[in-house]
Amino acid sequence: MPNPGQELASIDFESMLGGPLVAAVHAQAQAAISTVNFIKEVGFKKITNDQDPENAETGDPIYVTFKYPKEVSPYQPATTGTVSSVAVTNGGAGYTSAPTVAFTGGGGTGATATATISGGAVVGVNVTNPGTGYTSAPGVTFTGGGATTDAVATASFTAGQAAQPAQFQEMKLEVPILTMLPIPYIRIDLVTIDFNAKINSVEYQKTDTNFKIDASLEASAGWLWGSAKLKVSTSYQRSTQQGFNVDRTYSLNVSIKAVQDEMPAGMEKILGILEDAIKGQPNSAPAPVIT
Repeated sequence: MPNPGQELASIDFESMLGGPLVAAVHAQAQAAISTVNFIKEVGFKKITNDQDPENAETGDPIYVTFKYPKEVSPYQPATTGTVSSVAVTNGGAGYTSAPTVAFTGGGGTGATATATISGGAVVGVNVTNPGTGYTSAPGVTFTGGGATTDAVATASFTAGQAAQPAQFQEMKLEVPILTMLPIPYIRIDLVTIDFNAKINSVEYQKTDTNFKIDASLEASAGWLWGSAKLKVSTSYQRSTQQGFNVDRTYSLNVSIKAVQDEMPAGMEKILGILEDAIKGQPNSAPAPVIT
């Protein structure tokens, strides 16, 4: 009868289990070489005609150039003339309370101001609302306050202007292409090997026995005596079978999980240097202002 233990011991587990691991290591090495070739082919200019990717030298980084409009002056909405300030030229005399300040003329409306007195004279005027629509400086009048001599002041105004469109300048931006592409860093994260060996050994013995008896009786009788004859036949058969049944089942399941690995510190440093080398410079003069 076969010995399942000896049969299992004869299995080459080193090849069965080590083979997938060796293949995973080779795949990891191929992934690393693919990453190197990708960086050389995509990110840098070649300076030799060598067809061997492992020996080809690299030159300057490959830049991608973009042109885009940059706003150099924002849109300025249209404005109207306003009263900006009031200067007192004569403070008057005899004021017991602050007089009322009024603006007249100038083509605008809505301007208001308050006066400040000290020692019976107007010493300052504060504009509280600049108004709108003024095309020239309005006149300033003071009323009330009990003055014996009215104060005199002049107003200044800020002229309005038409709307100013935004100004744009065409810029050119040069970006290293390696900073724009995902660099493949494939890493085998997990290798699971499931090997199952099942051996069923059965010893069997089968015996068949067949025993058969056949009998017949013949009889005859007369007046004084009779006669009889008996026939008997027997058979015996026995057969024996024996042997072994061995059922072998083998299965090998290999599961590999690969992930995108983190960028190596050296490559991250190189990309940082390339990012610092991104260039943005004017490609044309600013567009003229259209009024």
